[in-house]
This record gives sequence, structure tokens and C-alpha cells, in this order.
Amino acid sequence: MDRERMIEGGHDRRVRVPVGDDAERWVTRGACLRVLVVVHNVTAATRLLDVLPLFDDDLRIQLLATCTGSSAFAAGTAELLADTGVPVLPWEQAVETSFDLTISASFGGRLDALSGTLVILSHGIGYTKRLATPDTGHGSGRASAPVFGLAPEWLLAHGAPIADALVLSHPEQYDRLRRACPEAAPTAVLAGDPCFDRMLAARPHRARFRRALGVRPGQRLVLLNSTWNSESLFGDGGDGGDVVARLLDRVAAEFPVDEYRFAAVLHPNIWHGHGPGQIRSWLDRARRGGLSLIDPLHGWRQALLAADAVIGDHGSVTYYAAALGTPVLLGAAPLDSLDPDAPISSFMREAPKLDPEASLVAQVRGLLAAHRPPAGPAEFTTSVPGESAARLRRLFYASMKTPEPDGPASLEPLPLPDHEPGRITVPLHVRSRVLGPCEVAVGRRATRGPAAAPDDGEELHVALHEDTRDVDQLDLADVVFRDGVPDDPRLGSPSDWTAEVLRRHRNCSLAAYATGTSECVVRFRGEQPLLVTAGPDAGADPTAYASALYAWLAAGGRDTSPPAERLARAIDDGLRVRTGDRVHRVRVVPLPATTTAGERPGEP
Repeated sequence: MDRERMIEGGHDRRVRVPVGDDAERWVTRGACLRVLVVVHNVTAATRLLDVLPLFDDDLRIQLLATCTGSSAFAAGTAELLADTGVPVLPWEQAVETSFDLTISASFGGRLDALSGTLVILSHGIGYTKRLATPDTGHGSGRASAPVFGLAPEWLLAHGAPIADALVLSHPEQYDRLRRACPEAAPTAVLAGDPCFDRMLAARPHRARFRRALGVRPGQRLVLLNSTWNSESLFGDGGDGGDVVARLLDRVAAEFPVDEYRFAAVLHPNIWHGHGPGQIRSWLDRARRGGLSLIDPLHGWRQALLAADAVIGDHGSVTYYAAALGTPVLLGAAPLDSLDPDAPISSFMREAPKLDPEASLVAQVRGLLAAHRPPAGPAEFTTSVPGESAARLRRLFYASMKTPEPDGPASLEPLPLPDHEPGRITVPLHVRSRVLGPCEVAVGRRATRGPAAAPDDGEELHVALHEDTRDVDQLDLADVVFRDGVPDDPRLGSPSDWTAEVLRRHRNCSLAAYATGTSECVVRFRGEQPLLVTAGPDAGADPTAYASALYAWLAAGGRDTSPPAERLARAIDDGLRVRTGDRVHRVRVVPLPATTTAGERPGEP
């Protein structure tokens, strides 16, 4: 492309500072070494963002970036590059500019046209997948395609290695490289896995990551993870059919929301290939049922550390989970798309497989109970855990023939994600069983469609968030609830709100306003408001306590006394609420009718 074609809307796309025509006139620090970061797509950028902090505090370095334009998954790349704040060169200008070091995390595009020592990193767990090169056709996933990053088709240009240094994380990768492409073997450098090292360093913060995702004490966090392509867990072309569609319905039907929390990590190529808005649309009901969609760039590692189990496929994230010791259940594993000699292939052959027709909750419970971490993933992900920062910085500066900065090399700690508790606004079918005086077991499920008939001794009622999209169900719900701060002027006090809801929805028997992680204000029709509260470590959503109180007053088990007497007993003795195998001790305290937002009984 010539220069004239690069002028759009009267603005020259070429960068003039700190490089470019006549840049020396305008630049403030002109003696810097130039380091070019080559971005193919958002996926590859994740690994490059891992290593950029290795150049922090070095006034001798000028970072620049460019995009090859070779990836089919271009969406999101320009925004990501803009967020880095690093000058972004058009590809044509990058080819014309001299650099001291060029770093890439993929092989697409004409990398051999760039100047400077070229270091190529893996953007996954080494090189494991088969992918046809662009000149022979896009990746078919078949056994005839070369292994991406290890085969001559990817590594060589005109018979010579493209990279000056090919970063590997384990010697087994070198063995496969030497067999597949001996010409490139001399370029191999064992420098570890910075992505995995960041996870290892963040392991002590697992409890914080769980709280950020709204995982309560006693809850299990199950992560649904999918790489891209039609044979992945999220794909619709695998041998098992459209697994994820059936999986989402099964999650809603089988898993009590107070015992399990679900989140999804989808490959950036899914997000940016189909569009984040489309993904959110496809998963709308699942999200309203409590599923969290995890940011595929900044949040997936924290979610992986927080998870109790992963339902995944043949992607890197699943293997990282196994390397962390997390139980893995494979929902898709197309072995012909993997290098049969790679350790991930052995893991995929041996890992437990999801049976879409069998009870999903039973499979997850069995997985958690029987799990013994396999040795392979932890061993083969990196042979030098915790050393990638030092090894990579040494490689980068040696490639520029420049001394390293003083002080130890370090990677950025994984940030604490924003709090995302997961709001459930679909109808909840609540099965309850009175176990004894003031003791109730509840199981709430976000089941699609009509609920199955309750078992003997069980009662069934419907609880629904006021902000539901299923507005036609509000007038049928037995319990209507919401959550929020106790002094929201838009809603009035929790006491006022509960009275308003009972006036509006004539079939509703109980309204509940959750004002914190362990308490809510409830009101039965014709009664004064009550404060239902448990200790901060009790664990359940306080609206589950509201449903338990409703069940105790509505059913009472063998207690045939009037509801008013049963309520008085709950006020005197408290309530024991069982969710799964956890028992929560709950206090029920009358509130004066004039109680306003934020007040407690007995306060002035």
C-alpha cells in the first residue's frame, strides 16, 4: 500500500513521533532502543501484555506496536492496542522502520519482513494444535495439518528460521521441535511460561477472587471453558452435537443456585469473532440465571484460580486448570486437532469425559469426590516455574546486546476483579422440606419451563426478582424479592418497598428486600416487616432465608399450629435453614412499622 492510500479523512495514519519521517525534529528522547510488539489478534496480545512490564522503568527503551492484519479475528485488536497507550505503527511503516528487538506471540503475517532480532513466544501452553498455513488453506483440524509453531510450514521462510529465538516452556517441546523441524532447533530458548507464572504467584489470593465472583462459603464454582472452532465446547459442529446448548439447560435444571455458582470463560476468538454483544445475547437467559461471563483478556486467570471444577475442552485454559490441580471434565476433545506427541493429547485421552445424557450434577459431584491431580499437566506446563520473568528479560536484553536494568525482573500481579455476585432474575423454583421445628431445607433452581412435581414431603413455590424479564410471572410468584442498598431513594425504605410489592402483586405472599450479604427485610401479607439475618459467614443468599421462612409458615411439617404461632416460634427460637449440606442459623426480628432504611430494632 502506498503512502497516499494511507491518508484517510485528511489524517495521515503513519506515525511521525517517536519514529517516522523527520521524527528527530520532534522526539524528546531520541536515543532509545526500539522494541516492536507484533500483535496478530486479541488472543496473541494476552501473552504480549504479560511480558511488556519487563521493560518498565527503563528510560533506554521505546515501545512500539503494530498489527500484521493477517488474522481472521481482527475485531477488538485496535481497541486493545489503543488501551496500551503505546504508539501503533501501520504494518507498512513497521516494515520500513528499524528496530532493535521485535517480539511476537504468533506466526501469522510476514514476520520475516521486520527488522531487529525476532523473538516468538507461544500464546498458549506451548505448541499443541494442528493448523494449516494460510497458503495451503485455513486450519481444518485434521491430522494432516502441520502442528502450529513446530512444523517447517510455520517456522521457516526460504528454508531459514523466521525467529531468532523461539521461546519454549519445557524441554519436551524442544524434543518435538527437533524432530519436526531440525533447522529451527538452534533457535529454541527455554524461558518458561509468564502466563502460568502469574497464576502461580496469585494462588494465595484465591479466596479474594472467589469473593469477587460472589462465591459464598460452601458454594462450588464451576467454570465452563471453551476454545474456538466448531468442535470446541461452545461450537455446534462436534461429534457430540451442540453440547453447550444442552449443557446450559441442564445446569439450570439440576444445580441448586445456593450450592453452585457458574461462570464461563470463552476464547477471545469466540468473543471477537461473533461479537461480544452476540455472545451476551446467546447467553442471556443463562446470565439471568446467575452465569457470569468472564472477561477473556483480564479476568480468566483469576476465575480459573477461583474455580472448584472446570468443564472444558482441548484448549489451553483447560490444561492450565489441570496444571493448577483443578478437577476437569471434558465436554469436547477432538484429538485429531492436537499433536499426538504433545502432553495435552495424553491428558485429553485420560481425563474424565462429560456424558451429556447422564446426570450432570452427579458427574460434577463424582468428579470433585474422586479427583486426584494428574502429574502431567503441572509437570509439562513449565519446567522452570516462577523463572519466566528473569529468563525472558535476560533474553530480550541479550538480543539487543544491552545490559539489563538493575533490580530483579518481575511480572505484573493479577489484579483483583470487580465484584460480580451474579444476579438471578429468572423464576426460581424452590423445593422446600420442613425437617423439624423451625428447621427447613430449601433448594432453589433456575429451571426453564414448568417445574417437576415435588417429591413426597416437599413443597414447591416460586420466588422471583422484581427486575425480572419474565414480567408475566410476577403476578404468579409466591415470593418477590430484590437486592440493593437500604437507603436507595428511588425505592423508599425496605419496609416501604415490601408493602408496595404486596399491594401490587395480589398473589404474592412474601416480599423480601436483601440489604446486604447476610440479611433482608421481609413482610408477609397483613403483617409487620421482619428483619431476617444470619452471621456474615453463614453463606447463603439472604433471599434463600426468606423462602425458608415462607416455607415454614406455609407448610410447617407436622406442626399444625396456625401460621401466626409458627411465626412467633421462629421469632423466639430462630430458624435453621439447610442448603445442601450446610446449615445456616437465622434470626427473625420484628421491625416497627415506622422503621426506615438502615435502622435496626432498638436503635433511636
